[in-house]
Amino acid sequence: MTAPAASRTPFGALATGARRPYLTATVFLVTLACGIAQLAHRPLYDAVVRDAARIDDGEWYRLVTGMFFQDGWAFGLVSNLLWLAVFGTLAERVFGRVRWLVLYFGCGLFGQVMSYLWLNPVGAGNSMCVVGLIGALAVVVIVASRRYGVVLPAQFRVMAFAVPVLAVVDTVVHDNHGLPCLLGMVLGFLLLPRRTR
Repeated sequence: MTAPAASRTPFGALATGARRPYLTATVFLVTLACGIAQLAHRPLYDAVVRDAARIDDGEWYRLVTGMFFQDGWAFGLVSNLLWLAVFGTLAERVFGRVRWLVLYFGCGLFGQVMSYLWLNPVGAGNSMCVVGLIGALAVVVIVASRRYGVVLPAQFRVMAFAVPVLAVVDTVVHDNHGLPCLLGMVLGFLLLPRRTR
């Protein structure tokens, strides 16, 4: 008898959430629709981008809309959606939907606010949301052996331990992805599933 598909994947043994990534797919489609609208009507970007001067004038909604539109335009849209598809699916399987929402939008909003206040006052993209998921998944890999009795392949462990180092370096050089990734690690630790299936 063959093993279920979930157990044949590196994160399959850690999956506690929903088997089908409906939440990731929904956010993917909304972000895709926003990206296509932005490409079709370029002035839309100016109306939704995180812009410190306009936020100072009371347009606080830009801290939210900045998570759905892309300052990298077509390339940014494609690359960020690919990262979302991969890491969003993994995070939804491991953390479940409610925790996924907290991680994705909590880290994304934190990244938008910190960019507005300190790092990069103008921009947009869902990459800060995705790096929050990456940070949370890194914590899962780091504690997998002790907490769940699951030993993931060495390359996953090396990448997981590299995540906090890269996030700190990222923050030091004033890129806006480091802080949401570090928050993702903290939240990931606090939201770790108690047990696997």
